[in-house]
Amino acid sequence: QVQLVESGGGLVQPGGSLRLSCAASATILDLYTMGWYRQAPGKQRELVATIRSILSGGSTNYADFVKGRFTISRDNAKNTVYLQMNSLKPEDTAVYYCNARYVDLNYWGQGTQVTVSS
Repeated sequence: QVQLVESGGGLVQPGGSLRLSCAASATILDLYTMGWYRQAPGKQRELVATIRSILSGGSTNYADFVKGRFTISRDNAKNTVYLQMNSLKPEDTAVYYCNARYVDLNYWGQGTQVTVSS
């Protein structure tokens, strides 16, 4: 069983920045595709960004609505994945979830709230 713990959410003004962290309980970044998803009130959970495993080349993928503003990265030594969020907009307000996926294994964190408001 893999545990994922997110941190770094909070309240920020429009145009501001936040960095989310997702710490995994095991050394999984070399095998698992890691991702960030978000869910706003009344909406379905949606993909924000993914980063493939080390063994798969580590390529990244972003939803169109965050391209150029968000960056996903990882620290293999710390088993941690990050989401740097810049130029935040009110519509980025949501609970952000970390995901780890490998074949039929799929794990989620508990989520961290991001609120963008003046």
